[in-house]
Amino acid sequence: MEIGTVRQVDIDSEMRVAYLDYAMSVIVARALPDARDGLKPVQRRILYARHDMGIRPDTPYKKSARIVGEVLGKYHPHGDASVYDAMARMAQGFSLRYPAVDGQGNFGSIDGDRPAAMRYTEARLAAIAAEMLVDLDKDTVGFVANFDDSLEEPTVLPAAVPNLLVNGASGIAVGMATSIPPHNLGEVCDALLYMLDNWRRLEKTSVEDLMQFIHGPDFPTGGIVFRRLEGESEDVIAQAYGNGRGKFTLRARVHVEEMSRSRHRIVVTELPYQVNKSGLIERMAQLTRDGRIEGITDLRDESDRRGMRLVIELTRTVDPDQVLSQLFKLTPLESTFSLILLALVDGEPRMLTLKKALLIYLDHRQQVVTRRSRFELARFKARAHVLEGLLIALDNLDEVIAVIRRSRTVDTARKNLCAKLKLSKVQADAILDMPLKRLAALERRRIEDEYGEKQRLIKKLAGLLRSPTKVRGVVREELVAIREQYADLRRTQVVDAGKEEVAATELGTDEPYWVAVSRSGLVTRTAGDGAAPRVPSRPNDAPVELLSAPISASLYLFTADGRAVAFPVHQLPEGLAWEGAGVHYGELTPLARDDEVAAAAALPPGAEEGFLVLATSAGNIKRIDLSTLPGVTGEPFVVMRVEEGDSLRWAVVTSGEQELLLTTAGGRAIRFREDEVRAMGLSAAGVKSVRLAGKRDRVVGLSLVRPGADLLVVAADGRGKRTSLSEYPTQGRYGQGILAARFAATGVGLAGSCVVKGEDPIVFVTEKGAAKTVRARTVPSMGRAARGNIIIALRGSDTVSAVLCPVTDASS
Repeated sequence: MEIGTVRQVDIDSEMRVAYLDYAMSVIVARALPDARDGLKPVQRRILYARHDMGIRPDTPYKKSARIVGEVLGKYHPHGDASVYDAMARMAQGFSLRYPAVDGQGNFGSIDGDRPAAMRYTEARLAAIAAEMLVDLDKDTVGFVANFDDSLEEPTVLPAAVPNLLVNGASGIAVGMATSIPPHNLGEVCDALLYMLDNWRRLEKTSVEDLMQFIHGPDFPTGGIVFRRLEGESEDVIAQAYGNGRGKFTLRARVHVEEMSRSRHRIVVTELPYQVNKSGLIERMAQLTRDGRIEGITDLRDESDRRGMRLVIELTRTVDPDQVLSQLFKLTPLESTFSLILLALVDGEPRMLTLKKALLIYLDHRQQVVTRRSRFELARFKARAHVLEGLLIALDNLDEVIAVIRRSRTVDTARKNLCAKLKLSKVQADAILDMPLKRLAALERRRIEDEYGEKQRLIKKLAGLLRSPTKVRGVVREELVAIREQYADLRRTQVVDAGKEEVAATELGTDEPYWVAVSRSGLVTRTAGDGAAPRVPSRPNDAPVELLSAPISASLYLFTADGRAVAFPVHQLPEGLAWEGAGVHYGELTPLARDDEVAAAAALPPGAEEGFLVLATSAGNIKRIDLSTLPGVTGEPFVVMRVEEGDSLRWAVVTSGEQELLLTTAGGRAIRFREDEVRAMGLSAAGVKSVRLAGKRDRVVGLSLVRPGADLLVVAADGRGKRTSLSEYPTQGRYGQGILAARFAATGVGLAGSCVVKGEDPIVFVTEKGAAKTVRARTVPSMGRAARGNIIIALRGSDTVSAVLCPVTDASS
């Protein structure tokens, strides 16, 4: 159709055709590698342009801009960025197992740094890439016209190196993608040699046979690959090689070093393939700040030209193996690689198996050897034909000289020689071009020797071309040479089994523990079985806090002066703090030994929805959004501004839609919705919760309202009772509340309270360290105005000082 002609077409069919053309262009000319040489078109053009420019491994480096310009101008009519990015990746030792480009300058780093501009960097062919181009000038592969028909470029390279599997490939086409991991050159060559040695039994060759040699991917960054997951019998690598598609787990190589003062550090020396080191460090730092990974005190990158070294320092009490488990679960220190063995076969995308990929490469190499042999045979025959003519001329030297002398022109001499000695035109031209010095006897001997050598080579090549077995023998010899020159040790370790992730049972996330803080500052945990732990009477070291928490939770300790610090529950030793077990919180945190811990709360991993409610003995109350609460950083932080003479005493975690119930020493109680206390920042002092009766009055309890529960109150003289929450109506914040208890004697007030149900464990603690644990149902149920019954017998002047109610789930 001539320019300017308008033709009406159906837009639906036109879009189908156009999109199909576009899709095939992306698939064939951009995204997918050829199964024979493992190269995408841009990579092939980069290597061929260098070959065309005479840039070899032993020649000086050339500016990258010059190479990119050559590729753009002759073979690849696309953006210069695409060419330079491809060339830079071919020079990266952390991207390709065997880099094809020997670069000089900044070609990027494993930290994600971009390569320097092409005007600054220089490059030349790597030695192994030169093997991809060997015999290119011997008609070993086909050529096609370039984009403007001014030059020719190869459709595939001879590829003496099995590049598809050795360096792998990745690309996203239209409706399909490829993701081929790199492998060890020596192992791939051994598998190819095995196939050549068992050529007649290839049908019986299995993936298991090939995996005797190819143990799995071999990534340039090293690391560890798991053949199967723990508890699983299926070999995921073998399955992927057999189907052409699969997924397996990669893990960084790490070890633990012991430091002074019983501390440890985790050292990372190898990363999973394609993991950005700086991004990994940022991820670990963020998780540490958020409290999702606990016990990390310092992160340092000590990598240098000698290798990678990423140091993660830990606190003294943290378990390094536990931190490692969390790092593997939450960071790219453990990742997955999806294998998709998709490549172009005869110009069409095909899903391959390991065996098929190796077989395609062997077929390609046999074709290369065959075409090269034909090319050399034709060249040797042509040379032998010329030498044969020279020998005829030397045998008939006088006649040749006479014919030449009688001829008036070169054309006449050529015709006369052909007629007289029965020579071909080529032979006659060679005789006419022969210098006189070659008439010497020594030169004749050299011609005869060369002719004999050419005849021997002709016979050898002819025999080679008649025998496919001999062709495979040549392929084998060349593979052995490549293996001996370039094969190296495996970098990636393939192990039989590994844990898919940190199992919930490993952290005990479903197993509750009792966490206790004693008056002497000991913190500990003990397995929970539904009953509160036995709390013996121990002078001056009774518990001041007792709560139930999963071992995966973070424990927040709150000091009386309004500071807080967090650390993981699993760091706590098992035992009963008030029996001498445990560790002082001053050893787990920067808190001083004389800092009074007055309250505690446990948050499960990833808890960001909900609120933390804090209350002081003077009646101030505060609500904090959990998303703003610092995580396990190891450093104390201000959580509430506490006025002089006041002290922080309670901390409860809420959903944001619950009701709070506070009691005072004067025997009153107030119930109000938690949203009457607006969310505040960490440094705020809070608002008033209840009007106290006088200067000596104080808040003695803060609880969450639970459906169908009772309010349990205990006076300092040991009298206590339960009253249904239905008798405590919801009021507004900062009221006087309503009566909760009467007292038997003047000067006696409430010692504590909590919201309970029948089977809840309750621990009463006295000023002198006596303790008693009961079930809530054993406490008598009475009205609000009742005084209550004696539920704990006191000795002498001892008084009840606290009531501990570990169950805090408001929904139960």
